[in-house]
Amino acid sequence: MIDAYPHHAEPGEPGAPLMILFHGTGGDERQFVQLARGLIPGTGLVAPRGDVSERGAARFFRRAGEGVYDMADLARATEKMAGFVAAHVARAKPGRVIGLGYSNGANILASVIFARPDLFDAAVLMHPLIPWTPAPAPVRTRVLITAGARDPICPPAATRALQDWFRAQGASVETEWHEGGHEIARSELAAIGRFLDA
Repeated sequence: MIDAYPHHAEPGEPGAPLMILFHGTGGDERQFVQLARGLIPGTGLVAPRGDVSERGAARFFRRAGEGVYDMADLARATEKMAGFVAAHVARAKPGRVIGLGYSNGANILASVIFARPDLFDAAVLMHPLIPWTPAPAPVRTRVLITAGARDPICPPAATRALQDWFRAQGASVETEWHEGGHEIARSELAAIGRFLDA
């Protein structure tokens, strides 16, 4: 499973965290590498590239339209990604495991947390859209959700529903809003830095 996806990897210092990075639709395995290097110096990095093509844009699972997911393919992708992450964690033996994903990458990261709440110690979900109610799960992952108040892709109501779901599972969750849309704002990056420093 360690090579289940084409990916970029950088070893970390002994005992350092391992960050798993998930790109957005049309991104690739290098989209967040520079950001991650600046967040936690010395951390190990693993960044898979999505194995689904949507008109040439890489994604992690199929969809019929915005917010209309192919749930069977999402289940396939979630199982495959959980195995990929677990294999890299077993090899690296990090001090903690951090997930960071944007948009489609945040969605696959969230889905893996729902299915395998033991894998991640902390997760940053930037502009996720989870248009279904996940089954209850014993989530103990620290979660930061970042979102735009005018995001046309990820409605604020869906963001609040996801926040409430995590809280109902007993997870520690924070939400950082900015006044824009689906873009990543500087205030989000500052919030991510504070979250990971805590």
